[in-house]
Amino acid sequence: VDHFKMETYSDMSNVLITDDVDQQCVDILQSIGFNIENDLSSAKNSEQLIEKMKSQKIIENSPHLKLIGRAGTGTDNIDTDSATKRGVLVMNTPGANTLSAAEHTCGLICSLSRSIPAACTSIKSGVWERNLINAESLSKCKIGVRIVNVARGVIVD
Repeated sequence: VDHFKMETYSDMSNVLITDDVDQQCVDILQSIGFNIENDLSSAKNSEQLIEKMKSQKIIENSPHLKLIGRAGTGTDNIDTDSATKRGVLVMNTPGANTLSAAEHTCGLICSLSRSIPAACTSIKSGVWERNLINAESLSKCKIGVRIVNVARGVIVD
């Protein structure tokens, strides 16, 4: 925060936050002088809100808009062409969810390697089919060894 140049953005006093963001983000914005707004009364549900962000109308109908910040990796839900034409800066947080995505991927690999989805379906139908569970340890499988090596920073084909 110390390196943030407040004078660069001195004409921006109101920030509309249209999604859940970490409280630390809100605190930082408030500490450097921004007023935070969360009034989403015009949006009935998240699909409409996303559609509004895709639409150039929200950008065209916001004459004081200077910046659109996306608390996520992509900007595919923002009409960047309209923003650029209006001189609106579009920012995102690349890499913000990299660790979370990697953890989720590892969880799914473990789940699929042990056939947990099939076993779960079997149990929910009232049948326990022990043979659905893969008894082979992931550490003995090629994929398991590869994951561990990548995690250690060693890439082996």
